[in-house]
Amino acid sequence: MSVVVITGSAGLIGSEATEYYASLGYRVIGIDNDMRQDFFGAEGTTRWNRSRLENNLGTNYVHYDMDIRDNSALSRIFQNYGPDIELIIHTAAQPSHDWAAREPLTDFHINASGTLNLLEMMRQHCPEAVFIFTSTNKVYGDRPNDLPYLEQESRWELDTGHPYYNGIPETLSVDQCLHSLFGASKLAADIIVQEYGRYFQLKTVCFRGGVLSGSKQAGVQLHGFINYLLKCAITNSPYTIFGYKGKQVRDIIHASDVISAFHEFFQNPKRGGEVYNLGGGRDSNISILEAIEMVRQITGKKLSFSYCDQPRTGDHIWYITDTSKFRKHYPNWSIQTPVAQIMELIYNENKDRWNI
Repeated sequence: MSVVVITGSAGLIGSEATEYYASLGYRVIGIDNDMRQDFFGAEGTTRWNRSRLENNLGTNYVHYDMDIRDNSALSRIFQNYGPDIELIIHTAAQPSHDWAAREPLTDFHINASGTLNLLEMMRQHCPEAVFIFTSTNKVYGDRPNDLPYLEQESRWELDTGHPYYNGIPETLSVDQCLHSLFGASKLAADIIVQEYGRYFQLKTVCFRGGVLSGSKQAGVQLHGFINYLLKCAITNSPYTIFGYKGKQVRDIIHASDVISAFHEFFQNPKRGGEVYNLGGGRDSNISILEAIEMVRQITGKKLSFSYCDQPRTGDHIWYITDTSKFRKHYPNWSIQTPVAQIMELIYNENKDRWNI
C-alpha cells in the first residue's frame, strides 16, 4: 500500500491531510506527540482530534506518539516503510511568536532541526517521495510593515494602484528585518527545505501560509486568532487586541483549501525546492475589528475586548497573500471557502465541544 507520512497529524492541517489521503486509500502514518499541550496548556491539546482520527479511519491510519527531534525513532519509521512512502507532509511545529521567545532553543530544535531530520530520512529512505513543508508568511519578518498603508474605518489598506495591492509575492526580501524567534526558526527550516530540493534535486516545496484556519484548530490566545475570537465570544471570555488599533488585516485560508493546493503539487511535483505563498488573498481576508463584528453576527453575542497599544513583536500590520505564482503553475486550484463561511463552520462544528 502506498504510504503518506504526516507530521503534526492531529493538528489543523495535519488532520485535514490525514483524512483526505486516508479517503483516497493511502496508508497514513501520523506522527504527533501533542506538544501543543506543552505550548498552550490543556486547552491547546490535540488528543481529542487524534482519538477522532483513530476511531474514524481504522487501519488506514497508524499513529506514532513521537517527537520529530528524535532521529532514532524517525529512522525506525522510515526504514520500515522505505520507498513505499510517496508523500511527506510536514506540519509539526512550535507555532507561537511569544512562546518561542520563552524557550528559543526548544523552538529552534523543533522547527529547524526537526525539519532537517525529516529531510535526511527522505533522502536516505525514499528519495523519490514528495516533501511538502508548511512554512509561514513570518519568514518575511516585519518587512511588509514598511508598505505605505492607508487608514480606513475598520482596517489598514494599500492603495489600489500599489504593486502589492493584490498581495505579498514570493520575491519580497526575507533579509535585514525583524522576524521574531519563531519567524527565524521557520525561515531556517524553509531555506533547508529549498536547499535539499536544489542541492539534491529532490521534490521539495515550501508553502508560506497566511492564517490557516478551520474547525479542527484548538484556538488559543497565542495562536489561531479566528478560532480564539469565536471561543471567547461563546464562553464569555475577554479578548485582547494588541496594537495597530485592531485594524490589522490577515488573509484567512481554510484547511481544505490548503490540502487541495498540496494535492495539486503532489500530482505534478517539481524538483528543486519550489516556494509558494499560500493564503486567502483578496478572496478571503479580514481585520480584527471586522472579525469581531462578524463574530457578533454569527453568535449573536457581543465580544468583550480590551486594547493594548503595544503590538506583538514582528507582527504584521497588513498581510494579504499574492497566490498568482501558484495559480499560474496549478490553474485548477482556487479558494473555495472564504472567511465568513470559515467562521460559520468553526462556530457550528465547535459549539457543543465548547459547552454551549
